[in-house]
Amino acid sequence: MAIESNQKLSIDKQTARRLSLACQALYPPRSVQGKEGIKTFMKRVRSIQFDPINVVGRNPDLVLQSRVRDFRPKLLDELLYQDRQLLDNWDKMACLSMVEDWPYFARHRARMQDIFGVPSDVVMSLAPHVLDQIKRNGPQSSLDFQHDEKTDWAWGPTRVSRAALEGLFKMGHLGVHHRVNNRRYFDLIENLFPVKLLEVPDPNQTLEEYQTWHVLQRISSMGLAHPNAGEQWGGIQGIKTPQRRQIINEAVEEGDLLAIEIEQIPGESFYLHRQDKLLLDQVLTTKPPQEAALIAPLDNLLWDRKTLIRLFDFSYKWEVYKPKNKREYGYYVLPVLYGDRFIARLDPEFDKKTRILTVKDWWWEQDVKPDREMASALQRCMEDFLVYLDAGGIKYSKTILKKGGLDWLAALS
Repeated sequence: MAIESNQKLSIDKQTARRLSLACQALYPPRSVQGKEGIKTFMKRVRSIQFDPINVVGRNPDLVLQSRVRDFRPKLLDELLYQDRQLLDNWDKMACLSMVEDWPYFARHRARMQDIFGVPSDVVMSLAPHVLDQIKRNGPQSSLDFQHDEKTDWAWGPTRVSRAALEGLFKMGHLGVHHRVNNRRYFDLIENLFPVKLLEVPDPNQTLEEYQTWHVLQRISSMGLAHPNAGEQWGGIQGIKTPQRRQIINEAVEEGDLLAIEIEQIPGESFYLHRQDKLLLDQVLTTKPPQEAALIAPLDNLLWDRKTLIRLFDFSYKWEVYKPKNKREYGYYVLPVLYGDRFIARLDPEFDKKTRILTVKDWWWEQDVKPDREMASALQRCMEDFLVYLDAGGIKYSKTILKKGGLDWLAALS
């Protein structure tokens, strides 16, 4: 039961978990469908993180398959590159955002202009040629430019033409017209979006207004947020922890945010958009059927690793950049959600030629014992995951078979 006192709501830990999942459209998972479902979710969280590594889909594909029933990556590509209702952007990191949020990121683009827009810089010295070639020939990728000179860039030495494309994209002069696999083809931004949108002035007239907007927007992305410092607050210009806490406190006083206290985590406050109190009312009064989902490694739900431990008693690190001999689990391990708990993690591999998904390994969380109800939910989850991948089948590695197979499969027999 939620108890409201002195502008603060008190709830128990299980309710907090369910509320956090409800804010992320994961209680239950796969509860929306089609493009309208994608847009409904995106309107709630505003941004999802983009990462191009594709083991069983790119990160945004994995985010959406856990929310959207019968999701296919082509639906996302259509919203991005045909319907133009989403766009490639930069928020916490590289991300996908709602197109109507373009004006709000004006300060980021201006900052990129200050960093990359120096005409004498070797990268920007090539910018006029890059823009002219795109005007003449249409959308271009980095392979379409015949310049072999290299320069230092964020990820290391790279061709100047590629750096120029990236810089012009960051400044907002170019946008992504389409992708072939993960290769971006850039076009002039005015060819992609209506001039009426591009000419909207920054809605935030001062730095303070912008910071308030971005902090509140980031809370939308996370759902139930803790103000502790961490990478989950990255990408918000010119702000440190004391300023962020002040913005949050003022938002509580003005009624835009609710302060949440969790009974089992004394002395800590979490924050929720006031309109999301409806979700709290729902999780207090209804309990949906328990379903399972595979969660993306850079999912919004996982952005704040400390809060993940606080609420779910689940520790997760993406080990994709760790040397193999230093990984605790595997290269591209996905958490497994069931109901309001993380119950396991699995290491998947997908052969795009044979269309076979291999589960290389599976690790149960401590004290999890699958029963028939959980096993049935996991079976439905894996079947839906195969549909998302357009896979022809699934197999389990020798590692799993040596362990005696999967307990949840046995529970179905």
